[in-house]
Amino acid sequence: MDAQSIVNTVAEKAGLDQAVTEKVVGTIFSVLEHEAEGTTASSFFARIPGADALAQKYDVMAAAPAGGGGGFLSSLQGALGGVLGEKTGALINGVAALKASGLDMAQIQKAGATLIQQAQAAAGPQLTNEVLNSVPSLKGHLGL
Repeated sequence: MDAQSIVNTVAEKAGLDQAVTEKVVGTIFSVLEHEAEGTTASSFFARIPGADALAQKYDVMAAAPAGGGGGFLSSLQGALGGVLGEKTGALINGVAALKASGLDMAQIQKAGATLIQQAQAAAGPQLTNEVLNSVPSLKGHLGL
């Protein structure tokens, strides 16, 4: 199962628009890519073709677009990311991106739970759980 199949299934099961679902899935993959450690994350992404490219497309640590505004929240995220390190910054940016996608928490949680089920089917439950356990606060934000 590839990343596009996961996006399609999440869109269908969570009742979301395809473009929004791609952003949500890519954002979650990006947080995992930045926060999960070493070979576990590499193995996880190797088992889901296209997941790494999707994570890079929606990279939570990429610079904000020029003229994108940002304001106070953006400044706060940048400051916290700088003080707390890349790992925390990736999670903060990822959660902010999920909330900015226009979805409510119930929709984000449904999409996240469906994504995890699909990732377990693609990469195996043990490997998926190892990656998720290396980013415990993400599970809380996804309601898992």
